[in-house]
Amino acid sequence: MEIWFQDEARLGQKNGRARLWAKTGTRPRLPADQRYKNAYLFGAICPARGKGAALMMPLANTEAMQMHLNEISRQVARKAHGVILMDRAGWHTTGRLNVPKNITIILLPSRSPELNPVENIWQYLRQNWLSNRVFDTYDAILDAGCTAWNKLISQPAIITSIGMRDWAHIGHT
Repeated sequence: MEIWFQDEARLGQKNGRARLWAKTGTRPRLPADQRYKNAYLFGAICPARGKGAALMMPLANTEAMQMHLNEISRQVARKAHGVILMDRAGWHTTGRLNVPKNITIILLPSRSPELNPVENIWQYLRQNWLSNRVFDTYDAILDAGCTAWNKLISQPAIITSIGMRDWAHIGHT
């Protein structure tokens, strides 16, 4: 059995800012954008294996979620069964999803993002590769999201470090 955590993040031109070092008494200038183009990064991690599965999508909806479930299913180890913990977004709870046979969905309690380590993954991606930037085009948003995710999955120890939760893995073999 593999334990996976899943969530979505909006990435776009209304980008966040992250702290940075500056000389005492100075106020560094940071780029800001007032435009509204965005995309959604559907991401899932298996902390025990240091693996991830993600898709950049134009919308967060049932069709996008179905494609993401199919991608996670492909990433679950052969002869293993993946248990995916996720929040209760409407596209997670709809009966229109065709859940692949090698995965089971478990919904986390409402209003409890602290139980989902993918929330911390989004914070890590933003702090390291996505904040303090202006994206000129929609394609630049997609490229930045894919590049950030690929940098993350090239570092399995980071995924494990951020994603492990004792309550989900103690006694798990």
